[in-house]
Amino acid sequence: MTAVFDPGAAAGRATTAILDDTLHGTARGIVVDSPPGAGKSTLVVRAALELAAAGRPLMVVAQTNAQVDDLVVRLAEKDPGLPVGRLHSNDSDPYDKVLDGLANVRKSAKAADLAGLDVVISTAAKWAHVKNVEPWGHAIVDEAYQMRSDALLAVAGLFERALFVGDPGQLDPFSIVGADQWAGLSYDPSASAVSTLLAHNPQLPQHRLPVSWRLPASAAPLVSDAFYPYTPFRSGTDHGDRRLSFGVASDGSAPDRVLDEAAESGWGLLELPARHTPRTDPEAVRAVALVVRRLLDRGGAATSERSPEPAAVTADRVAVGTAHRDQAAAVRAALAELGVTGVAVDTANRLQGREFDVTVVLHPLSGRPDATAFHLETGRLCVLASRHRHACIVVCREGVADLLDEHPSTEPVQLGVTVKFPDGWEANHAVLAHLAEHRVRWAP
Repeated sequence: MTAVFDPGAAAGRATTAILDDTLHGTARGIVVDSPPGAGKSTLVVRAALELAAAGRPLMVVAQTNAQVDDLVVRLAEKDPGLPVGRLHSNDSDPYDKVLDGLANVRKSAKAADLAGLDVVISTAAKWAHVKNVEPWGHAIVDEAYQMRSDALLAVAGLFERALFVGDPGQLDPFSIVGADQWAGLSYDPSASAVSTLLAHNPQLPQHRLPVSWRLPASAAPLVSDAFYPYTPFRSGTDHGDRRLSFGVASDGSAPDRVLDEAAESGWGLLELPARHTPRTDPEAVRAVALVVRRLLDRGGAATSERSPEPAAVTADRVAVGTAHRDQAAAVRAALAELGVTGVAVDTANRLQGREFDVTVVLHPLSGRPDATAFHLETGRLCVLASRHRHACIVVCREGVADLLDEHPSTEPVQLGVTVKFPDGWEANHAVLAHLAEHRVRWAP
């Protein structure tokens, strides 16, 4: 008899093991790999609360101010009596003003003002300027795969032991300068904090969260196989646990047909005729905007384990993802022309970590004459394909599979550099093959 997979129990066992290593282990570092929507922030908050309860002074390192403020709010919600320090910059607007309403949160630009608090939270960039303080016993590094190794080196002297939590499938750390001269060296500053940490300390305990609570059963197998072959995961829900429906019947147009396909299967591909286009392809941009307009006009409603009664899929529960900022700007303009406001429209980099009911994606390779390393970055496609709870619709020109085959990698092979797997070509082909089963062709 085959054992039934219990997602809650599996996630619970993983969390217990992580917390046990954090509180009672002796290793200087612990690494936790988390797939999209696996409860990474929940784990960080719980670990912080347990360390604080055990009397262990804790510093928390996040990568952006938004991530820091979100963690402060989450901690305050879980334990309103916990003294939390928010270390911020000297900018004119350094933190979310919602923090001003939290009585247990002390805010300062000086670490000395926050000494003695149970938990102090800030960005890696701010922590790098903290000097002449007593080291913290513990640190939690959130979104550790988005942190460059040089940023970790800058803060490593501030703590004795650390829990590193992040998503290995997301985009690599951002660097504004070329880093080719360091490629292959063990101290490559552009490499992620986790990859450098493990290269020098392969014996450190490594854990993974095995369940995505965001991705539906229709999406988790594809995203896991295509982007997380070494750290596979399952969906926390089963087929039928979530349902997307419309209050207004289809008008028979291609945007409506792809919406119906996505509601039924979780995926939809709206395919335009093959053509080399400018990056802000006007037809593809308008197609994206029309899909969003029709989604809202038809009164989309979502049923899930969170809401057994149908909940309206409003504009704030919809996102549009692109590869480039000018594409996002073009989509915003097209949506404005159609009278749509409130939809999140942004690049993969800025959508990282966010969650929506439905996403509409302009494929990074749509209409392109070439397949560059930027557009084949596996993390970019992974982010775009893993933001949704119910359905993902991809708008793309025909011919991307042929484009991939015509442009094999010309990136130089560098000694000492770990080959990133899955390869961009393989991941793109895997996603395209799956989307082909949910294709709606349209010649606008």
